[in-house]
Amino acid sequence: MKSFYQKYKPYYGQSLVLAVPVVISQMGHTLVQTADSIIIGHFAGTVSLAAVSLVNSIFVIGLVIGLGVSYGITPLIAQSNGRNDHSECGQLLSNSLLINSITGVVLFLFISFGTMQMIGHLDQSPEVVRQARPYLFLMGISLVPLLIFNTFKQFAEGLGFTKQAMVISIAGNILNVLLGITFVKGLFGIKPMGISGVGYSTLIDRCSMAFVMALYVFRSKNFRSYLKHFALKNIDRLRCASILKIGTPVALQYVFEISAFSGAAILIGTISPVAQAAHQVAINLAGLTYMAASGIAAAAAIKSGNFFGAKQHRDLRLSAISNYHIVIVFMSMTALLFSFGNHLLPWMYTSDNQVIVIAAQLLIIAAFFQLFDGTQVVGLGILRGMGDVNVPTIITLIAYWIVGLPVGYLLGIQFKMGVTGVWYGLVLGLLTSSLLLFIRFQSISRKHQVKQEIIIAQD
Repeated sequence: MKSFYQKYKPYYGQSLVLAVPVVISQMGHTLVQTADSIIIGHFAGTVSLAAVSLVNSIFVIGLVIGLGVSYGITPLIAQSNGRNDHSECGQLLSNSLLINSITGVVLFLFISFGTMQMIGHLDQSPEVVRQARPYLFLMGISLVPLLIFNTFKQFAEGLGFTKQAMVISIAGNILNVLLGITFVKGLFGIKPMGISGVGYSTLIDRCSMAFVMALYVFRSKNFRSYLKHFALKNIDRLRCASILKIGTPVALQYVFEISAFSGAAILIGTISPVAQAAHQVAINLAGLTYMAASGIAAAAAIKSGNFFGAKQHRDLRLSAISNYHIVIVFMSMTALLFSFGNHLLPWMYTSDNQVIVIAAQLLIIAAFFQLFDGTQVVGLGILRGMGDVNVPTIITLIAYWIVGLPVGYLLGIQFKMGVTGVWYGLVLGLLTSSLLLFIRFQSISRKHQVKQEIIIAQD
């Protein structure tokens, strides 16, 4: 056991130094929705909480598309930095900023003029739909500054600077909570805004974060050698294509997974607003642990990209496996938290006993799928760092849309198992994804390592 630990010890340290700040900043995306849900659940009621669930189930699709596209720069930055190519890093930032800005505007227009009408035809409660529409519009606008923030965040993290985005995310979430309570309740002479209040607080929070993150990158001496090559004239088709070649499949990976959970929320909405509100509580808590795991995955992608760019394939394998160990330990702890706190945790969101009872049942299921959720997202991160994105995209499509959601529909709706049946299907999807992605990683990394050993032996 001691020799096993000593083998991976250096990589645990490297991974954790990168991962901890990224985990906190990644969780910031979900903490915004968490804060919104808690504020609405306590100050606006169950119907408004169901409206938040409906909006988040739709908005999260746009969110993960945007985040996925913005992640396209990170492996390229990590690989270029591994080759000490500072010029390429600066030029990639120019192209990424253009791509992400356009993506944010397109997603906002799609949400505003597409999904805004769609939610009236999903067999949801009319009052839930009425409250959801203005909130959805404001969340759509917030995607533009969020993706600008993420452009600079991914650039900095790709170079190994992860703490600053963490600090900005923490400050942004505090601002969001304070403004959300003020706007929803109508403090300091402001008229109570209800569910729209958390929409405005989120928009202001994300605009502030984008401005501060950009200011940090442009003024920090850490990036001066890279930013010499940041300019509009360096925007070109080839670099945009290289970013999108990674970012688009990554976006699809997230879409296939998250849209399955969004589809589950819509299925559950046909059961009752109470079931939908309970789903929102449980999925929000599970989303927090997922985003923490995705922070570990982001760190894994950076280290994999560094080692892959430097052609250090043995180190790549050891580093990758160390990240699997880290996420397994972390998700085991969250599984215990969900198991023993399943009746207590929902109280953070609502005092409605019906909602709490159902949410407590769902948290037991969430505890069960923690390990699968963590290992599958880390697997995606490792493969992304190696530039392998197409096959993992197919794996996520199969896992969630051929296995997970259809089984959930069959158990929950057709077999009348209700919300728990839908969640059992999602567990099966996560298990499928986790296993297939690990097999893919083992296959590719071993091939690269063997090839490198043969070259060394020949020399």
